[in-house]
Amino acid sequence: MASTTALFTGLSGLAVNARRLDVIGNNIANINTVAFKSNRLLLAPSFSRNFSLGSAPSAQTGGTNPGQIGLGAVTAGTQRNFNDGAISATGVATDVAIEGDGFFIVDFSGEQLYTRAGAFQLNSNNDLVTVSGAMVQGFAVDPQFNIITGTLQDINIPLGTLTLAEASRNVNFNGNLNSSGVVATSGSTLESRAFFKDDALTLGMEMDGTELLTVIGENLYIDDGAGGSFLAIEGGRQATLTITAVEKGGKDLGTHTFGFMTAAQAAANGITEFGSTMNSFLAFMDQVFGLDATVISGQNLGGGITVGPGGGPDAGKVMITGNEGTVQDLDIDTGDIQVTYADPMGVGINQPFVMTKTAAANGESVRTSFVVFDSLGTALTVDLSFVLQTTTPGAGSTWEFIAESSDTDAVDRIIGLGVVNFDANGRFVSATNQQFSLGRDNGAVSPLTVNMNFDTGTDAISALTSEVSILSAVFQDGSSIGTLSQFSIGDDGVISGSFDNGLTRDIGQIAMAKFSNNAGLVDAGNNLFQVGPNSGTALITSPLQFGTGRLIGAALELSNVDLSQEFINMILTSTGYTASSRVITVTDELIDELLRLVR
Repeated sequence: MASTTALFTGLSGLAVNARRLDVIGNNIANINTVAFKSNRLLLAPSFSRNFSLGSAPSAQTGGTNPGQIGLGAVTAGTQRNFNDGAISATGVATDVAIEGDGFFIVDFSGEQLYTRAGAFQLNSNNDLVTVSGAMVQGFAVDPQFNIITGTLQDINIPLGTLTLAEASRNVNFNGNLNSSGVVATSGSTLESRAFFKDDALTLGMEMDGTELLTVIGENLYIDDGAGGSFLAIEGGRQATLTITAVEKGGKDLGTHTFGFMTAAQAAANGITEFGSTMNSFLAFMDQVFGLDATVISGQNLGGGITVGPGGGPDAGKVMITGNEGTVQDLDIDTGDIQVTYADPMGVGINQPFVMTKTAAANGESVRTSFVVFDSLGTALTVDLSFVLQTTTPGAGSTWEFIAESSDTDAVDRIIGLGVVNFDANGRFVSATNQQFSLGRDNGAVSPLTVNMNFDTGTDAISALTSEVSILSAVFQDGSSIGTLSQFSIGDDGVISGSFDNGLTRDIGQIAMAKFSNNAGLVDAGNNLFQVGPNSGTALITSPLQFGTGRLIGAALELSNVDLSQEFINMILTSTGYTASSRVITVTDELIDELLRLVR
């Protein structure tokens, strides 16, 4: 007899196969969706009608199995396939693919959600967002560009707005110093006209010891009769001396100003270097010219300024001795030191230092110039000179170096001194004071201290016989101001920013989430997932940690839908649907036959 139960059994077949076709259709529709994870519908038999539960075997009879008739199929559930999709390189810097088990973390209208789709982009605020506008979460950096883990923040990549400068810390040098050159023995010598004739000042009333740069006859007198303590201030008089166009080894030392005046007068005239005696001006010149006679490891450059004593042939003359080494040779012309007078003044001349050069500097030497940067990115030029001091048979050579700069905020242009020793094979042995310091008054970190590396292994200074000495700065760190222009994302999620001054810095890190059961996540639409009852809580961490996998920048994960498998499943589903409909048709025909029995 035909049974209506078969109608409902066929109906259940139609229902579950229709739902299965929905899942297949969704998979196929998302064949090109970034990082889409395919789904499958799992079926289960409905409960059965029992007409016998069976019996156990006995000594006389065998046992019987249960007698049951199934009542159709039901949807057991869906299962998402979280296997990785293929990786496709895109070349787009904001694209990121996951190769592993992790998820990106995003903030969507205040709700924390998760996604595998890394097709990100930058919004008008340079925030990294998904195509649906969710904010990608990660870790920020501190002012020193160190990643701050622990607290999730919106990732911001400030292209074109973030600027950076870096102070120099190291300079590497390469070259060869001619150890067979002439050992330095003397610097250049220069002398001025006499500023007084003798200690007694026998000129009487023509010179009372209180005149300021005053000409009497053909001589210039600035003397208080003490034989070396030169008065500059008396009766409110004042004058400004300007040093310009002085050359050292052919290099212009710049313009410098000194005031013969009181502190109050200097402040009123905007002059920072001043003094009340001629001796204070001579000390100023010593620093401006970069003269030095400091003994370091038994070596010195022999520079300095003295005044000839009264009564002798050099009485009243300013005697200037330059540093040893040809590159330290001084040239000072009469017009290089000029005076500007202020009232009330007596008779004066504007070029008091009539200079005569009596000898040039000697000694094998070499100089190189290079640029370093302070913490604000200000470029500062430094000159480094090497001067041959001694050669010892079987023991190599000794050189003294002097670092100078016109860009230091101190008066003294010398910013570093040291001695370098080479062995008999011309190899670097040791050096003293391998750093220099520049004072800064522009708000940058002061002083700027930079290490000089004369032997880094790959780059080194040697001291071998050659025609000339050659020295060059082959590397210096630090940089002037630069703007963030490009970025890339590493496999650890760290975002590396490239600045147009050549510097690179970490500017953030993409965070990831890990779940104990990915299949337990709830699809929230727009390629987003939310935590489900069976997913477990999110473990927030970094890429490469706890099995989250690695990130691939400028690439996307493709859909993992297997189109051939979906077509086969669609055929099977269609067949199942058709077969279920046939059950209903046959059952209907049987019922019709039954009804015809009474006609």
